[in-house]
Amino acid sequence: MDLGIAGKWALVCGASKGLGFGCAQALLREGVNVLIVARGPEVLQASASKLIADSAGPTGAAVEFVAADITTPAGRQAVFAVRSDFDIVVTNAGGPPTGDFRDWDRDAWIKALDANMLTPIDLIKATVDGMAARGFGRIINITSSAVKAPIDILGLSNGARSGLTGFVAGVARSPLAAQGVTINNLLPGAFDTDRLKSTLQGAAQKTGQPLEAITAARRKGIPAQRFGQVEEFGALCAFLCSQQAGYINGQNVLADGGAYPGAF
Repeated sequence: MDLGIAGKWALVCGASKGLGFGCAQALLREGVNVLIVARGPEVLQASASKLIADSAGPTGAAVEFVAADITTPAGRQAVFAVRSDFDIVVTNAGGPPTGDFRDWDRDAWIKALDANMLTPIDLIKATVDGMAARGFGRIINITSSAVKAPIDILGLSNGARSGLTGFVAGVARSPLAAQGVTINNLLPGAFDTDRLKSTLQGAAQKTGQPLEAITAARRKGIPAQRFGQVEEFGALCAFLCSQQAGYINGQNVLADGGAYPGAF
């Protein structure tokens, strides 16, 4: 299927590895020019090289990269100094640490909110009007399945991402929708990423159980009986950015192998 987005420009955050990289790769393979952002310059450079090798194929799409912390004003300024207009924005930032809510002070909460709520809001604010003026825009916020089914040790993430979800629910239903701009959230469940490994390690430390047992139990609790792969997550992101997905707006799209037990 031709997704109809070749030649568009996409900003993909947290794209040096994991889900962000999967999204950047999938968009690039659809002919979308990508600007990828991540904090670690060495890993980002290596990831950009992989994407550039991909772009040498039939699409010939461009790859740019900026090593910056997108969760800071300086980081966002560095990105927009390179390019200010985007047709597609994929917001993504590393989740806050796991732990017991009793141990989190105000600074911990503010840091989580800055990264996983306020940064996406700033990126939306900076780009949607240009999208609306051009008559096309796609914003995808990578949040978490924990928004629908909270996990006790992910309290910082539960709170910050739920705040973003509420904000997006309103903005997606504003007049922007009639100007061709959609805003959706992608909610990953257990995907084979460093973040999952960190969460499983945290659960093992909290319970005193072996990591292997915790991992096996988590996998067994997924009807698909496996963890997700970043490539399939990227493909889902690319579809939500497509011309064909123009009538999908303000939604929380869950990708968790069927783990969520609810009907709605």
